[in-house]
Amino acid sequence: MNYGTSRYEETYSPPRRRINYFGWTITILLLTGFAFAAWLGSFYIFDQPERPESYRILQKLHKIDPTKRFELTAAPAGEFLSAKQLYDRYVGMGAAELAKTNAELTRNYIRNYQQVRGLVPYIVGRYTIVGTRELGPSDVFTSGMVALTNAIDSGELLMEHLYPASPEVLPLMKQTLNVGLEIKLERTHDLSAVIHAERLVDGRIMITAVPLLYGSYTVTRGLGTFRLEPPLTLNLAAGWPLFKDEARVKAEKQYADYRRKTAAPQVPITVGPAVAPAPAQNELVRVEQAKPVQAPAVTPTPAKGEKLARATPLPKGRKLAKKQKLESPAPASTPAPPVVAQKSAAPTSTPFAVASAPTPPKPPVPTPAPTIAAAPGVPVAQASPSATATPVPVLPAQPVPADASGVALASNAGGGSWKTFSPGKMPLGRLIGASDLRDVAEHGLAGERVYLRGQFIVNFSDANRAVLRPRTKLTDKVLHFGAGSSTRIIVEFPSGYTPPQQGAVVSRDEMRPYEITEVRKQEDGQLNVFVREIMQPN
Repeated sequence: MNYGTSRYEETYSPPRRRINYFGWTITILLLTGFAFAAWLGSFYIFDQPERPESYRILQKLHKIDPTKRFELTAAPAGEFLSAKQLYDRYVGMGAAELAKTNAELTRNYIRNYQQVRGLVPYIVGRYTIVGTRELGPSDVFTSGMVALTNAIDSGELLMEHLYPASPEVLPLMKQTLNVGLEIKLERTHDLSAVIHAERLVDGRIMITAVPLLYGSYTVTRGLGTFRLEPPLTLNLAAGWPLFKDEARVKAEKQYADYRRKTAAPQVPITVGPAVAPAPAQNELVRVEQAKPVQAPAVTPTPAKGEKLARATPLPKGRKLAKKQKLESPAPASTPAPPVVAQKSAAPTSTPFAVASAPTPPKPPVPTPAPTIAAAPGVPVAQASPSATATPVPVLPAQPVPADASGVALASNAGGGSWKTFSPGKMPLGRLIGASDLRDVAEHGLAGERVYLRGQFIVNFSDANRAVLRPRTKLTDKVLHFGAGSSTRIIVEFPSGYTPPQQGAVVSRDEMRPYEITEVRKQEDGQLNVFVREIMQPN
């Protein structure tokens, strides 16, 4: 107890500090602004991967998928445009509209055409190579070659066609892609998509195209064949186009000298309808790789002189097994009497049938019978008649089944008939969304009835079939959640139903779902979901 102080006196304490509310307000506002800026920056980076800075950041975050090699039957929905149609489309755009279109074209290519608005522009027609050059680290595509071409039927359009490939095939590509060679792009054979368009100073349009199939190419009068490979990465900081102004002007001058030396007729720049050009003597075309075919199995033929197995006679007192064939026992052999050599007849060989390809029959080779001398005092017996040939029954050859490698992708044919139900009156089953389809692909349907709900966009529509894509939200696109565009839903409709039109939005809930019949997962991660319409029309 402290006796030196009075109980009425207070002990000394430091003065209380005042709270700086103004400073805390500024700090909270700064943190809020930083969070808001980070939120907007994430949308800016994820929604614009065509910008070099965004592409570099997304690559470090492993948010850029590898470039996909498409198949001719599973390519993105698009439209095929001739040189005149391409020129008319891009020549009327202003600078801002053309820049926006180029950003969208490059963005679709980087995303492997998973979030496409509208149709992908594909190129068809005939083009002549004006100049070629090898791609390097300072280009957007860092390996391969690019060919500057001129449209044969429209001199107002230039095209730089990309050929991305590994460095091993570059020597063969340089020998094949010569100046003056014609490139023929057909609708049923090629898928060269436009990824950039540029307006030149003289009013012409130059487009950049890349083949989405990355197939094999050869010339009609040559032996070399080279195969393209999807690019591993892009150097977007190099900028478009790949043929800059100086390189393009130089290539056009060299091509003019080449035309002058070869005395080839000049192609006039026409605005109206052009005359159909003559077919080229040599052109670059895409070729399909041969698929291995298994040879049909051939039943081995028994060797000459090989004996067939005899039927064992059934012992007495034993019953035959059920459904067993009755076979006649072999006749008991009796000792043949001695015969004279001059009157003996050679036994004929027993013919047999073999299940194999028909071959011309060979005449039987007679085997000389052993000569037995007649003993004195023994009467000479008459020659025994030759034994008749008993054919051995052999099953006929079965036809070899045809190769089933070209079976269609669909698991159930459209236009059939099955039972349909009123809304909410279908049998009990498990209801899932598009995000649960990968789990079904891994574990299967397990014999249960599974229904699909969600919102879908119609990519393709036919008489009794439609191909849908799940409709994803903005957050799913940014964070790569849900099924996304790597899921394709093939809907089969009964006879008499009208499928939805292309581009329409289809909504299905727990009252009107689709019934899943099969889910397949390809090697590249693509999900093919086969469903059928079981709801009665409204």
